[in-house]
Amino acid sequence: MNSTAPKHINLHTFAVADGQLVLGNMPLSRLAQRVGHTPFYAYDRQALTQRMQQLRQAMPADLKIHYAMKANPMPAVVQHMATLVDGFDLASAEEMKVALDTPMPAEHISFAGPGKRPLELSQAIAASVTLNIESAHELETIVKQCECLGLNAKVAVRINPAFELKASGMKMGGGAKQFGIDEEQVPDILKRINVLGLDFQGFHIYSGSQNLKADSIMEAQQKSLQLAVQLAEYCPSPIRKLNIGGGFGIPYFPGDTPLAIEQVGEALASAMALTRQSLQEADVIIELGRYLVGEAGIYVTRIIDKKISRGQTFLIVDGGLHHHLAASGNFGQVIRKNYPIAIGNKMHGEALETVNIVGPLCTPLDILADKMTLPKAEIGDLVAVYQSGAYGYTASPTKFLSQPDAREVLV
Repeated sequence: MNSTAPKHINLHTFAVADGQLVLGNMPLSRLAQRVGHTPFYAYDRQALTQRMQQLRQAMPADLKIHYAMKANPMPAVVQHMATLVDGFDLASAEEMKVALDTPMPAEHISFAGPGKRPLELSQAIAASVTLNIESAHELETIVKQCECLGLNAKVAVRINPAFELKASGMKMGGGAKQFGIDEEQVPDILKRINVLGLDFQGFHIYSGSQNLKADSIMEAQQKSLQLAVQLAEYCPSPIRKLNIGGGFGIPYFPGDTPLAIEQVGEALASAMALTRQSLQEADVIIELGRYLVGEAGIYVTRIIDKKISRGQTFLIVDGGLHHHLAASGNFGQVIRKNYPIAIGNKMHGEALETVNIVGPLCTPLDILADKMTLPKAEIGDLVAVYQSGAYGYTASPTKFLSQPDAREVLV
């Protein structure tokens, strides 16, 4: 990237031509004309494909890679991912509908979440989607739905392990959690599954997300595989699917270092070889969302006003936290940090200025950039927020203050 780019993380996902950011072989200003209005999200299918190719090369050949749809459930993105991954992991009946509209076979789709409604369970059973059991009550509800449908359910047990994914942005295992069944309770659940005669598939062990530390991920993966081997003796049938979660993070902020996936892949290959001796029929699965799609997307919003207030320059744009809560710093950040941002149609601007980029909402929380030095911009220019392919639009309060919707495109 040129010397006037934001001094953030190294960003090489998208090309720059004639001073403009390029997605899908199209300059940003032309892409904005094609979309028809701002704000919008744009996801680059070539970037998605390249990320998967790089991951396949780094991971063991017999590892199954699933896409966690909650990261980005846009139907066109999911359709494209169906051609790249080995399965989908979803978290709602609406995501299941999108998944089943793709060529992905239902036998490679699983459904997790601590609060599945009876109707959602019924839909998954009818579709032959594997249900990751999160509690003893949910197990009994599944049985009732099976009786009503006259069908058997494919089930796996989601385990809340005693260990956690160290240095993880969000910890989803270890200690008291709403996710899964505590590992010490799993033997009793497995006995109950055996009595009920459900179609047992295996385990789901997801301990955390957004992790850039290879050592932490490697340790969690090894512990997950060891835990599955320990619990195998209680299983009603051989383990066929062993989902050891994901947790692979992407860099967002200064000081973030990209995850060393080759190191993770080498360690996982060794661990899987040992596990294979005990669990010969098990497909080992990792599920990734943010890592697969996060860097392949940008959020684009247009400058609609420029003003000076007591010596500070404010660029007011037509989008904000209602479309991109994470970039505003209100989605899990304890101390707000700027996402990497560019003036997408002035990538080679020589004149620089320090600006605040704010949205149109009547709240001081609507900030996309705080005191960032960027190429000098004017009304009509396009602001591009990088690292926006995951947990962007659908993770945001889109109805807040009744502002217009954003659009999404896959290019």
